[in-house]
Amino acid sequence: MGSGANAVHREPWNKGKIVGQKAPFKVKDIWALRVRLQMENRVRELALFNLGIDSKLRGCDLVSLKVRDICHGDQVASRAMVLQHKTQRPVQFEITPATRDAVQKWIKLAALKSEDFLFPSRIHDSPHLGTRQYARILEGWVQELGLDPADYGTHSMRRTKATLIYRRTKNLRAVQLLLGHSKLESTVRYLGIEVDDALAISEQTEI
Repeated sequence: MGSGANAVHREPWNKGKIVGQKAPFKVKDIWALRVRLQMENRVRELALFNLGIDSKLRGCDLVSLKVRDICHGDQVASRAMVLQHKTQRPVQFEITPATRDAVQKWIKLAALKSEDFLFPSRIHDSPHLGTRQYARILEGWVQELGLDPADYGTHSMRRTKATLIYRRTKNLRAVQLLLGHSKLESTVRYLGIEVDDALAISEQTEI
């Protein structure tokens, strides 16, 4: 079968795009959404949003967190460590005071115990919030901010703080550790840094 006339003009959907790359959130958008979620008393969503930004975890790791993963006793910890599903490598992250407060309020409101999932599912056959449900919640946030849902996804959450840290410090190694990447090349690709830029920074970094 030869290709028809239509096929000649069809462009690939990903032409000119970095496949799978989603935009990180801007600081002004983060604050706009936080204020909105607080004002509307959307406790679960604020906890999910704040923890997603702080933890820099993949969606599958974020939604499967248990209360005990981020709490010491009945207090939310300032740092946590989890094993990543994809790589089976541990990764550490900080939990900022605003996030600790949001998560503490959610745990109390939902009456969650240590062994419970932090974000239980409202669907009976799933023990915790699913990645697709998380993606739908995030799409709602994007629309509320007046942004284009095509530009943002759950990886936007993972990339936001990592991108900010890189822009402010130019420290690729720190970002690599925070994202739990085994190779620096993965971090370079993930941040969408030009290789020349990365090499120039690397040359300036003496070990």
